[in-house]
Amino acid sequence: MGSRHLTRAGVALAVLGGVAGGTAYGARELLHRQAAQARRAIGKPLGERAPDADRHYKKKHGEPVDLLVLGDSIAAGLGADRAKDTLGSRLARGIASSAGRSVRLRTAAVVGSESSMLASQLASLPRGYRPDVAVIVVGGNDVTHRVPVAESVRHLAEAVEDLRARGAEVVVGTCPDLGALRPVPQPLRALGSRASRQLAEAQREAALARGARVVSLAHVVGPFFITNPEEMFSLDRFHPSAHGYKRTAKAMLPSVLAALGVVADVPFGHHAPDVGGSG
Repeated sequence: MGSRHLTRAGVALAVLGGVAGGTAYGARELLHRQAAQARRAIGKPLGERAPDADRHYKKKHGEPVDLLVLGDSIAAGLGADRAKDTLGSRLARGIASSAGRSVRLRTAAVVGSESSMLASQLASLPRGYRPDVAVIVVGGNDVTHRVPVAESVRHLAEAVEDLRARGAEVVVGTCPDLGALRPVPQPLRALGSRASRQLAEAQREAALARGARVVSLAHVVGPFFITNPEEMFSLDRFHPSAHGYKRTAKAMLPSVLAALGVVADVPFGHHAPDVGGSG
């Protein structure tokens, strides 16, 4: 969920265009008012730059794992106060601890990205770069900008195919449940929740069919954001806090380790690829 979309436009833009045509004038006005209310409540306290966590972790562990992180502001780590609290850093340290190998983290994720921007993130990589495992978290901005699900999924599928062609294992974290965003009033929040869950399911199917592993974030970590928002969200109440990233990384790590062949079994909410994958 990139800040320039969520904090500027609000979740209202995720659903307003889809529902306005079929609702009465009064209902449309309500949604407009709620969008303005959400924008005022949220503001933009985090800026648009996440901490830079890219480095070589646990060099003493020997042969490195090359970890690539792609996607939006969650993937980039916006909301974390320190580099070590970002999603990429926590995953890197989790891999190093569990696999007994060093980890070279490269973060190509960009705050505010939609799925269509995954191609430019891949294009920004050095020539010949071949990650061992790539983690993708994207989708929130597609919802807020009312990008058709089929279009969003097409861009994700192309990114997975590109990475698989490079020889990388891929783990996709599906679109989080936007229903957890408390600053967004009802009924807007419920509409955002439905839209994000629809995208997440389509992402799951497309990624699995192309050999990626999938982590359903709404299932494995979403409940923590719903029941403990003060702890899980950062200052803007939209992006994860340090604790939120800790939970998210812990939730995603089993599939990352399975992709690397470190573990065989994964818990509920983790899905193995249908074809061409490592499990």
